[in-house]
Amino acid sequence: MKRIFYTAGALLLLLFLLRFPKEALSASRDGMELWLNTLLPTLLPFIILTGILIHTGITEKLLKPLTPVWSHIFGISSSGAYALLLGLLCGYPMGAKITSDLYGCGKISHREAEYLLTFTNHASPVFIYTYLMHICLNDRFHPWLIYGPLLLSSFLTMMIFRFFVYRNHTKSPDSFSDEKNKEPSAPGVTGTLLDASIMNGFETITRLGGYILLFSILSAFVRHYWNAGKMAEYLFLGTLELTTGLHQLAKSGYSPVIRYLCSMPMAAFGGVCILAQTKSLLHEDLSVLPYISAKCLNAAITAICSLVFIKVI
Repeated sequence: MKRIFYTAGALLLLLFLLRFPKEALSASRDGMELWLNTLLPTLLPFIILTGILIHTGITEKLLKPLTPVWSHIFGISSSGAYALLLGLLCGYPMGAKITSDLYGCGKISHREAEYLLTFTNHASPVFIYTYLMHICLNDRFHPWLIYGPLLLSSFLTMMIFRFFVYRNHTKSPDSFSDEKNKEPSAPGVTGTLLDASIMNGFETITRLGGYILLFSILSAFVRHYWNAGKMAEYLFLGTLELTTGLHQLAKSGYSPVIRYLCSMPMAAFGGVCILAQTKSLLHEDLSVLPYISAKCLNAAITAICSLVFIKVI
């Protein structure tokens, strides 16, 4: 079934490329511009440096003094706290990438890794401020009306999964091999580890660029053939690829309040493009289903919180 699905999708996009080359070229250029000017300079340094820090084990030592905070409030280990913090600061898909790397190195258990996936992968504060607040909403809303519902809904999603799905989830990684838990020696840090982190960073960022390119063309395909109404089109595009949906919503004639109520759950969900990127970065032992269910729940809670915030504030 997967082979049939991929074949049909590839043929449709190929026919669209041949039939409407100008639209496809414009969509490809927009996608590559986003990748080259935004993702490459912002994410690549973080991917390389976090790879080095994870393998040296220094992050766990830095965050260990706050272990009671991570354990009692979030129900995670000090290693898992690194994925939480970097996921909040760096945005999609760094939370999932770091979680996968921590699991691959034996720093966290399988159950904690899947639990972390439910609340560590978010849109970055920079993306929210520049793209959502400034471009899509034209600075019409106070930052607390943007960050408040997103942070609150993410926290509520975490609490739901912690107490109803992943109770007593954090396990010691002692079951992993001692080889994985070994800290690299000094020569490895300066030599092999650095080279591996750089190559891993470029492999990751190139893979992300490929997904953005394909989903940009797919979004152009949807915009060309869509006949179900503008609002449904914007919501579908936002569900498919976040930046495209927000861009089209910004150009619409809808009121700022309508754009706000539509864009907030879009930002919380992230889009199918981010889902595909996240799936491609996960360790083979980790399932993407907890992430999908958490993102759907997060988007629904965000929609409710946004409505309450705008009514009250």
